[in-house]
Amino acid sequence: MRSWKIIERDGAPDPQRIRGWVDERMRIDPELVREVLVRFIRDEIGKFGMRRAVIGLSGGLDSSLTCFLAAEALGPENVLAVRMPYRTSSLDSLLHAHLVIEQLGIPSETVEITPMVEPLFERFPDMDARRRGNVMARMRMIVLYDLSAAWGGMVVGTSNKTEILLGYFTLYGDGAHALAPLGDLYKRQVRQLARAVGVPEEIIQKPPTADLWLGQTDEGELGVTYEEADQILYLLVEERMTPEQVSALGFDAETVRRLWRMVRDTQFKRRTPIIAKLTSRTVGIDFRYLRDWGR
Repeated sequence: MRSWKIIERDGAPDPQRIRGWVDERMRIDPELVREVLVRFIRDEIGKFGMRRAVIGLSGGLDSSLTCFLAAEALGPENVLAVRMPYRTSSLDSLLHAHLVIEQLGIPSETVEITPMVEPLFERFPDMDARRRGNVMARMRMIVLYDLSAAWGGMVVGTSNKTEILLGYFTLYGDGAHALAPLGDLYKRQVRQLARAVGVPEEIIQKPPTADLWLGQTDEGELGVTYEEADQILYLLVEERMTPEQVSALGFDAETVRRLWRMVRDTQFKRRTPIIAKLTSRTVGIDFRYLRDWGR
């Protein structure tokens, strides 16, 4: 563990100083990160002879920022923003997505998923909100990949590091994409970068939500604010501390244990499917190359 003398008081950890120390450690250089991510998007898409991106634009912070970065990397005319509302989707989500589309001048499609998912909901009337949300997320994935084939653009994901670590995404739904530019930025860092690139403030300030059912919010479902989750995850992941060490610094012990369980229990979401090894060279185990090794 790092020395905590700078954040101790009378020889004991000072929770207020610790939180300030973590805040400082998590602060990014927005212009440098912006340059890196813009180049990342342009280079990775270009490696496959492509120059277009397809992005599911919900009107939320992460997807809006992704559109801004992609438009800068590829040119606004080469970024297709796709709105995919369900009948209960918030009007604000559509309006905020439209705000991004108008500000960037990017082409867009609006594909209503209600008639696509309702037959399955009717077939299984006992579906709870989580199951219905997973169906909607996977239907949106189908729409994005179909438009990817039709438009000749690579699907660019919008998940951030906090969501990825906690497994807070639908496997083969919003977790399905070719690139994840925000995947190594915690939620608070996404917010910092969004301000630097000009994402509208009303989008930055609104409560994060997947908008899968009425009244749903990310923080309500997770049972912790992103602010708290980011600090705990930073200490667990970046500082390689144990849950007990993080709790000893003044964080709620049950919250720390619960978040760490979420990280561990969702590891399967962050891996390619596991193959039973039978030969001398097994895909993903012995047969491993860079994603673009053949070019």
